[in-house]
Amino acid sequence: MVTLMIVLKSIVIGALVGFGVGAGAARMFHAPNVQGMGAFRTFGELNACAGDPISHFSFGLGFLFNSWASVVGAGALTQDVDHRVIPNWAAAILLWKNKNVEETLHNPKRMAIAGAAVGVVVVTLLNSTATAIPESMQLVATKVLVPAANWLINPIMPIVFWMAAMDAGKRTGIWGTVLGGMSHLVMGNAVPGIVLGILIGKGLDDSGWNKITKTMLVAVILLFVLSGFFRAFDVALLKSMHVEIPDWLVQLHETFGSAVKK
Repeated sequence: MVTLMIVLKSIVIGALVGFGVGAGAARMFHAPNVQGMGAFRTFGELNACAGDPISHFSFGLGFLFNSWASVVGAGALTQDVDHRVIPNWAAAILLWKNKNVEETLHNPKRMAIAGAAVGVVVVTLLNSTATAIPESMQLVATKVLVPAANWLINPIMPIVFWMAAMDAGKRTGIWGTVLGGMSHLVMGNAVPGIVLGILIGKGLDDSGWNKITKTMLVAVILLFVLSGFFRAFDVALLKSMHVEIPDWLVQLHETFGSAVKK
């Protein structure tokens, strides 16, 4: 009876989440004319798959294992379910028969319907299987799947995205490499930087240096500066160079609630 209730609730929740995520992800391609909904990385990752259904499916599949391990081990769905698995699988389903992204991936109505269907299947699958597995098996699954998922996220996914950036052209490859390297140093994962590099590189290829690309570059620079500051990357960099940490920098970090050791 408990499992049945979990399945029924998962169907409802999965349909609602999938509908909203699918429509919201598609609407991001029409910004700023309409309001989109979704993480910025969702937009970048959907673009990085370049409308290839196999790429969308394999990308979502990789994060499905990580999400399942989290459900089994911690009993909670991760953000990867709605930001990565559902939109990419919805796109893969639509693109399988029709490769025109304007009629599929960029269509909010079709993405909403496909997202709802995917959400029902994914959320129900994750919750029902996690409930059915004995506690002893949950511990084993967590010990096995979490390290495997971590390997997928880093370094396999950065390599895949870097190859996509290099394949997209010389300029995109350079931007992806530079920002990916900075992202790995500052954030510990190169994927966000590579995705941003792909967006900037393709933007420059399509329209050159205009207000949009310049604004995007400024936003990316601010992102790295703020991320580096709040992660105390600046302090770690100075320490690695054997440079004494100035008092004003320590006080600045303390102002924002970050304890820094000199």
